[in-house]
Amino acid sequence: MNRIVTILVTGFIALMLLSSTVFLVDQRRYAIVFALGEVKQVISTPGLHFKLPPPFQNVLYLDKRIMTMDSADADRFITAEKMNILIDSFVKWRIAEPKLYFVSFGGDETRARDRMSQIVKAALNDEITKRTVREVISGQRGKVMESIVTKVITESKQIGVEIIDVRLKRVDYVEQINNSVYERMKAERSRVANELRSTGSADSEKIRADADRQRTVVLAEAYREAETIRGQGDGKASQIYAEAFGRNPEFYKFYRSLDAYRNSFKSKGDVMVVDPNSDFFKYFKNPGSGGK
Repeated sequence: MNRIVTILVTGFIALMLLSSTVFLVDQRRYAIVFALGEVKQVISTPGLHFKLPPPFQNVLYLDKRIMTMDSADADRFITAEKMNILIDSFVKWRIAEPKLYFVSFGGDETRARDRMSQIVKAALNDEITKRTVREVISGQRGKVMESIVTKVITESKQIGVEIIDVRLKRVDYVEQINNSVYERMKAERSRVANELRSTGSADSEKIRADADRQRTVVLAEAYREAETIRGQGDGKASQIYAEAFGRNPEFYKFYRSLDAYRNSFKSKGDVMVVDPNSDFFKYFKNPGSGGK
């Protein structure tokens, strides 16, 4: 009986020793084999691997997937014009050199995130203090981000981290100066609007003056042409009258007298005080005798 127990205990101990020498590496993780704090091997190939049993050798697993570091609160920075702004950013990163990463942080991801947060803040501060708010937000944002990413990548390589991307989620003013900024923007927009109104008013006056000038020119030319035509008509009429008078002076006198009668007796209410024997009525009294 004692022999069986001894065999079972021995078998159990052997099984425990064997299981402590075997470990499985997942495709999503690195495995670092180290002895007494010294790194002996870094395994990135997934599968079954062997090591010495503890305490001679131990295994630490590190995630090889892309991770996101998102700032909990927006950080405050000062721009070139001495204005405070709040910037909220995030970083996509992964472990590129597991051994260097382990030496830098002992495999503690919290320490790694704190260090990367410091690197990102330093890069943002270096670039933002050299530029204005307008440049950071729109004018040179691409150039700013390119410089920030370059600095973060360079610093992160020294701790075994590869930076995939760095982005700014939000750029905003601090609450204390929001009102003054809005008022300044409002004043600027009002200035531009007034300038446009002044320009439009000047253009309007210019167009109106030009239209009035053209109207005056057109009316003057039309009046000149009308007077010319009227003069030509009067000349032709005088010529016709002269020809008619030359052919039959008596008929011409008669015709003109009829026009005078027609114009004089146009209205029933007209009253004339004239001597009946005057020359005005000579054709009226005896049209056939020529007024004799």
